[in-house]
Amino acid sequence: MKTKTLKLITSIALTGGLLVNSPELLPIGISTVQAAEQAAAPSVYIAPIDRAKFIAGGKFDFRVELNNLTAMPSSVSITVNGKDAEQFFDKPFVKTNTSKSQEFTIRDVMISTAGTYEVAVKADGLSKTVKYEVVLADNGGQKAKNVILFIGDGMAFPDITISRVMSKGLTEGKYNGLLEMDKFEQRAVVTTSGMDSIVTDSANSASAYNTGHKSAVNGLGIYPDNTESSLDDPKVETLAEMLKRSKKMSVGVVSTSEIEDATPAAVVSHTRRRADKPEIAEMLYKLQPEVILGGGSAYFLPKSTPGSKRKDDQDLFDMFQKKGYTIAENATQLKAANAPDKLLGLFHPSDMSVYYDRSTNNTAELKSFTDQPNLWDMTSKAIEVLSKNENGFFLMVEGASIDKQLHPMDWERAAYDTIEMDKALGVAKRFAEKNGDTMIVVTADHAHSVSLAGTYWEGDGKSGREGFRTYEEAKFPTYVDGNGDGFPDSPDVDRKLGVVFGSGTDYYEDYKFDPIPTSPAVKNKEGLYVANPAKLANPDDPDRDRFLRKGILNQTTDSTGVHTADDVPLMAYGPGSSYFKGTMDNTEVFFGLANALGVNLTDAKSDGKNWVQLSTFVNVIGGTVKYEATTREITVTVNGSSVILNLASGKATKAGKEVALDFKFNNGTTYVSTSSILEVLASK
Repeated sequence: MKTKTLKLITSIALTGGLLVNSPELLPIGISTVQAAEQAAAPSVYIAPIDRAKFIAGGKFDFRVELNNLTAMPSSVSITVNGKDAEQFFDKPFVKTNTSKSQEFTIRDVMISTAGTYEVAVKADGLSKTVKYEVVLADNGGQKAKNVILFIGDGMAFPDITISRVMSKGLTEGKYNGLLEMDKFEQRAVVTTSGMDSIVTDSANSASAYNTGHKSAVNGLGIYPDNTESSLDDPKVETLAEMLKRSKKMSVGVVSTSEIEDATPAAVVSHTRRRADKPEIAEMLYKLQPEVILGGGSAYFLPKSTPGSKRKDDQDLFDMFQKKGYTIAENATQLKAANAPDKLLGLFHPSDMSVYYDRSTNNTAELKSFTDQPNLWDMTSKAIEVLSKNENGFFLMVEGASIDKQLHPMDWERAAYDTIEMDKALGVAKRFAEKNGDTMIVVTADHAHSVSLAGTYWEGDGKSGREGFRTYEEAKFPTYVDGNGDGFPDSPDVDRKLGVVFGSGTDYYEDYKFDPIPTSPAVKNKEGLYVANPAKLANPDDPDRDRFLRKGILNQTTDSTGVHTADDVPLMAYGPGSSYFKGTMDNTEVFFGLANALGVNLTDAKSDGKNWVQLSTFVNVIGGTVKYEATTREITVTVNGSSVILNLASGKATKAGKEVALDFKFNNGTTYVSTSSILEVLASK
């Protein structure tokens, strides 16, 4: 790869006005601290926040703020489990203040011993207490050597259904096939709210997956503080950082968005403002993932290069090359990269084009970027490079434009990108099946309000609302996959899916596919966002309002649809997949990943026992497990014989007699050693 060539292509694209603002670049929200200040009430803020959970030995910044003070307190007490915080962390506070606040910060600390910790702050009449849970990752049983995390950005349950219909079709109500993700048997649902809002953006949700901590809207790897700077907020260590320092594993980041965008950035970043993309590019350089593939080359170019989005003369391409990275600027060069040790591929100055436009060579949208790779080729190349590390790897793969097309209510392009990610998932699944040491998790960072309500058909002359068919009149859509590539041959068929949105703007929907991605709303002369006629096949249709869909959002601020707080799906496969079950908070996904990998950041040693989840083990051998919450007793029954585990006393009994059973309760799950449970079950 010649850097000059990339600079020239990038310059042409950027000066041609190809870059647009991402719909997810949200204004920084009001933190709990700021809200208290606006209410003119003195307050105590502690970061990490109440109920924060840590892997023992994970690094974080500890901060206490006394905000909106009317006078400086005469004394301040900050303790952890009754011990002075400076003594507990064995580091002094850095103390700062303004005319209305005092701050106490200790950077880069950890808690190495599992347990419950209480932080208490007292400052004259102010006081606050929070509790932390510190846990050891499960190191028993078979561990995954590699973990591949797929994030379908914005991929709600309905988007999966829509994509399955378009990809596989139905015959008499039964699907003709399933998506790869449909075939994963281990399943859970994930709640996604952030610390400051019921509805998340991609930054703080992806951050939860990568750190195990909540953040605020726009936050990545941090807790918000009361300073103006977005780069000094209290940090929490990411999984990638942990794996590099503790297990010497390789890390890969693959996305169809700008590589500095929220979800890929969450793997490496610490900033209150997800729009700090030049700085996020530098954070990628600091951690140096062995594989970086996506868009966003504008933030790697020095400001002297036309089209650069940097404000300094750093040339990150040159910096990465000097660190031994092979550079690719297009699909041809990516394919030619022969298993390098490190790989950086940036294929667009902004977000990569969506799959439909790439696959059809839609030059009206692609402009000069006609040689962009697809997501499954990027995934395959990433695995090829990362699997060279005998210590294993962590790879995050994002189907980014699912979200970026659901924002403008272009559900067809979103479905094509969902199918593209599913095919990348198939590449990973085949690798995992061959090697037997790789866990795959696929989930979404948040939902959208998209829903499949029927079909749309104009075959009898009706159009608009009259053309929308429900129940028996809906029948089945007529998508065809004649070439068997998993994608419908055309998104425009005579009977299309009838898709609706609940949290959108005013927009036109005539169920004709847009030749290029088109904004659903535009500003009128009064400054209000109104339905964009360019979404219609015939913008001059005198009766065009029969296609008008009324939105619910504020017309002065919102030009596209927004996220929703709906739960999102999670599917898992491979060693460690059993850690994902039931209803999980998004922070718990991090701990599932850590458990599957057996992350050990302390000097804790393995006891040599083969620990397995009790419920999974008993179910496999045909038994049952029942839990009685009032007595904290678990009853295991196999072939009519019962064993009772008392979690309060730590003792087990069979037929009224105490038996030697090794069991432990960790992270809400009971584990037993296989040798002891088999011996107890076999005993009389």
